[in-house]
Amino acid sequence: MKNLKTIGAIWCLMLMMCAASSGVAAQTQPQNLTLRGRLAPTVEANGWVINAAKGKYLLLNFARFQNEAWFREGTEVEATGETKPGTITIYQEGTPFEARVMRSVEGSAGNNPTNQNPDNRDLAASVRTTQVIVAGDSIVQAQPDTAIITVAVITQNRSALTAQQQNAEKTEAVVRAVRAAAGAGAEIKTSGYSLQPQRVYKENQPPTISGYEARNGVTVTMPDLNRVGSVIDAASSAGANSVDNLAFTLRRDRPARDQALREATTEAVAKANTLAQVLGGRVIRIVQVQEEGTVRPLPIQRYDTAEFGIARASTPTPIETGTLDITSRVQLVAEIGTN
Repeated sequence: MKNLKTIGAIWCLMLMMCAASSGVAAQTQPQNLTLRGRLAPTVEANGWVINAAKGKYLLLNFARFQNEAWFREGTEVEATGETKPGTITIYQEGTPFEARVMRSVEGSAGNNPTNQNPDNRDLAASVRTTQVIVAGDSIVQAQPDTAIITVAVITQNRSALTAQQQNAEKTEAVVRAVRAAAGAGAEIKTSGYSLQPQRVYKENQPPTISGYEARNGVTVTMPDLNRVGSVIDAASSAGANSVDNLAFTLRRDRPARDQALREATTEAVAKANTLAQVLGGRVIRIVQVQEEGTVRPLPIQRYDTAEFGIARASTPTPIETGTLDITSRVQLVAEIGTN
């Protein structure tokens, strides 16, 4: 007898657990409802709820109805839609609810033409949407913070070995002079080396080698832009006889790129809002954003050997850094709603 009571208690407990599980499952399933209550703002920013007899229902798609003249705090409305139990919000105020149809029920129901024709309720509450693609561009000017100078030592001799040895001596002197002139933080490295025969061509004869040319390139990357002219002059005085290129760049470009991105995004959003106003609606949401940012080609100044020799013999080499253009382009897809 005692065993039978124990078995009965176990069965009762199992039935209670099953009932509880069924209740939880039912609560987590979407439900189609028709609610009647009053509109009220939520504690969350820009949110709205319907205070119905069954409780609070958080309107997930309030923007669809926000342009209606009756959409304001305290208006009594009737809404048909579906609960969204899986939706997570910041404060979890009310049951998440997505309305398919919503209308104002203030005043006499018999005088409301929307009541007399249910199809008109859909028409009154409907919002037409369209998508537009807009682009925003921005150019931000910034001062360069790094200079890149490439100089070269060129030597010629009838003997290849002699051309190499002469080049090595002069290049070593150039590196020492450049390192002293560039100051702390400068990076100096060999950027190229070549030894080429010099050929003489005569008609109907095979070419002959008249000598050899050795070329050793040295690249200086330096943060102090005020020393650029001094570095060129020091390299010239030490034996460099060619400046291959001089470029200015912006290594710490994050602030400028961020500014360009902000301005490009602002321009794209402004274009979307302008299109929405022309169409008689407003931007509901931004569907997609695509960003591309580039730095325009760096300004490069070139010197030939003759110009370099004149600069070395007369006044110090003047250098003007100028500015760099940082560009950004943003393309976005906006959804516009119109009544």
